Amino acid sequence: MDFLENFLERTEFSSYEDFKANYRLKVPEDFNFAFDVIDRLAKEDPDRRALVWCNDAGEERVLTMADISRESSQIANWFRSLGMRKGDVAMLIMCRHYRYWETIMALHKIGAVAIPASNLLQPHDINYRVESANIKMIVTSHNAHVIESVQAAQEKTPVKHLVCCGGPTPEGWLNIDEEIGAFPGTFPRPTGDQATHNDDAMLCYFTSGTTGNPKIARHNFIYPFGHILTARYWQGCRPGGLHFTLSDTGWAKAAWGKLYGQWLAGSAIMAYDMDKFHAANVMSVIAKYKVTTFCAPPTVFRFMIQEDLSKYDWSSVKRCAIAGEALNPEVFNKFKELTGLELNEGFGQTESPVIVGNFTWIKPKPGSMGKPSASLDVDIVDDNGAPCGPGIEGNIVIRCGKGSMPCGLVDGYGFTQKTYENPSAWRDGCYYTGDIGWRDEEGYFWFVGRSDDVIKSSGYRIGPFEVESALQEHPAVVECAVTGVPDPKGERGIVVKATVVLAAGYKGDETMVKELQNHVKRATAPYKYPRIIDFVDALPKTFSGKIRRVDLR
Repeated sequence: MDFLENFLERTEFSSYEDFKANYRLKVPEDFNFAFDVIDRLAKEDPDRRALVWCNDAGEERVLTMADISRESSQIANWFRSLGMRKGDVAMLIMCRHYRYWETIMALHKIGAVAIPASNLLQPHDINYRVESANIKMIVTSHNAHVIESVQAAQEKTPVKHLVCCGGPTPEGWLNIDEEIGAFPGTFPRPTGDQATHNDDAMLCYFTSGTTGNPKIARHNFIYPFGHILTARYWQGCRPGGLHFTLSDTGWAKAAWGKLYGQWLAGSAIMAYDMDKFHAANVMSVIAKYKVTTFCAPPTVFRFMIQEDLSKYDWSSVKRCAIAGEALNPEVFNKFKELTGLELNEGFGQTESPVIVGNFTWIKPKPGSMGKPSASLDVDIVDDNGAPCGPGIEGNIVIRCGKGSMPCGLVDGYGFTQKTYENPSAWRDGCYYTGDIGWRDEEGYFWFVGRSDDVIKSSGYRIGPFEVESALQEHPAVVECAVTGVPDPKGERGIVVKATVVLAAGYKGDETMVKELQNHVKRATAPYKYPRIIDFVDALPKTFSGKIRRVDLR
């Protein structure tokens, strides 16, 4: 039996139209993923492969559903003995260590709130998060930078429990590896005031903060169901498969591709605990472990197509998906030429599952995000909330209705239930993603840019992605970001500026400026060309790798 049949009225669909019209969730009352998926599968199919883990030191570990169930229960019992209760908050800075999956399931069992975080956080970032979320416990893998940053942060914002794994125990810390053996491998489902309910806070992320301090995006206990769409119908995860999403566990992309939807869809999860990204190493992992579905940002595929792909066996891979940034069609075409695999773009946020995607029945159009998800009423509207026709740029929104949120969409910001600290995101019964796009005559959606990033120059609306895409087709350009800046001549109000990182061997002089400007004029509408071009060694980015255009502006 397909495990998804427990939660969907139908699991198979004949077409995108059938999927859109007939996809129906069956959401249980008081659902808890750790009990109702992990512990249940551990009883029904204990030897089912759950997690395949490896690292650059050559270590390997394969965990079954029974392993995840048992060890998450041991951790839950231990955390309970430390005083962790429903609603308490724990921050997980665990990179890609296999204990992350056990630990987050343990927190779900207790009813504690998990906040995954990046291993790149500095002490002041940790202080901000501890103060904002009243964090009671921090759990880390054995990463020297992380442990040093946490210890430095303790001087200003002390946390009650510091926990590590995968290495020696620093003074004043506790170690999962040393402690859990003394605790039982079953954890009874809590009752009474410790029982979890569907609208309780389960998982929170601090958003990337491209324009200011990060906000806390809160998800409740039915959030995992949103990622059935992500895993089964966009990434293509199937029973018996092995899915590999290239993401650190500190990002919401890990919840998209390394946690809920994949296990619901029947796939095991591939976790490569790399020290540093190298395209060749990632492709070796894909070939060695026979990965069946793979998801990564377009940048990863840009690096891959620079390698000799004939050295790596892609025969096990049935489907590739991309998200995190808009896809340059040149990358799509080159990767397909070299591997025969199409890149299936998807669009979503920390606050959501996949909103728009190239689902399994859709023929991808290179550069298009695809079509709206089945359970979401996605539209493009103007600034007055009126729907935009084909070819007209507007705000990408999700219609939510009154008093209800689609399954998988953010439950609010902060920890107070149904209190939205970002009211501009909810207007007239719609959730505004903050992104601008347009749709074509066939219903495909196309990304233009963040609403804050769209450039209005001489009466034109110019999306930065189209200009960036044109620039990246030039062999001299490694990376670039396009923004609007005041016209130094005072003639146009705002003009297009490109900040460019050049490839080795190219010189950032006036000749290169003219060459890139003429290239953009040929590749897209001439009025979109960058009138100002700056050359830099690197672009300013958030921890999650998003370009901080506010700094460039």
